[in-house]
Amino acid sequence: MTRRPRLVTVAHGTRKSGGNEVARQITLAAGLALGVEAVCSYVELSDPLFEDVVAADVTPTVVVPLLLSTGFHLRQDLPRMASAAAGPLVLGRPLGPHRLVAQAQLEQLARVGARPGDGRLVLVAAGSSDPLATRDLTRAAELLGRSWGSAVEVATLSALGRRPAEVVRAGDVVSPYLLSPGFFADRARDESLAAGAAVIADVIGPHPLVVDLVVQRAHALESVRQTA
Repeated sequence: MTRRPRLVTVAHGTRKSGGNEVARQITLAAGLALGVEAVCSYVELSDPLFEDVVAADVTPTVVVPLLLSTGFHLRQDLPRMASAAAGPLVLGRPLGPHRLVAQAQLEQLARVGARPGDGRLVLVAAGSSDPLATRDLTRAAELLGRSWGSAVEVATLSALGRRPAEVVRAGDVVSPYLLSPGFFADRARDESLAAGAAVIADVIGPHPLVVDLVVQRAHALESVRQTA
């Protein structure tokens, strides 16, 4: 019987242990659901690094990036690191934009008392210099807006796009388009509050819907590997 490939996830990485723990929890839950070995790795700032994980084991591997948009890491860093793999490897696409991510955001908004129709909603993302990331953020806002019932504005904390100070108005509701706590999550909260936001949801975190999406992506990648 052919051995099923292991799951390797790759998150950005942060110096805040709580942020890295989110990636570990998602990976553990997805591995249990799939019934396979699951390893969490990072692009930078935390161990184990993705490149080291794939270079150290010949086991066939499917890689699910725990990233929410296209960007430099996904289009440049991860393919370069994956080229060092010791065994067969299939690299997947980012988690977002996706309806399950949008639903997880909506549930995080509900946790802080925000409901569709409560007011103007702003999605705040880390930002990227890659124009394809801007496309992804526009789509993420569209998906969230379908459930919210009105158009969702987008603000970014770096690179391309408008900053929270330019987008957030007094009384607005803010949904961070961030998976984990860390530097950008702190900035999203601080800058949104400074701009007058009334309600700010928590980051998406190790939400069960995110785990479901990782499982879906792993299944799809396994099918790709089998037919390659």
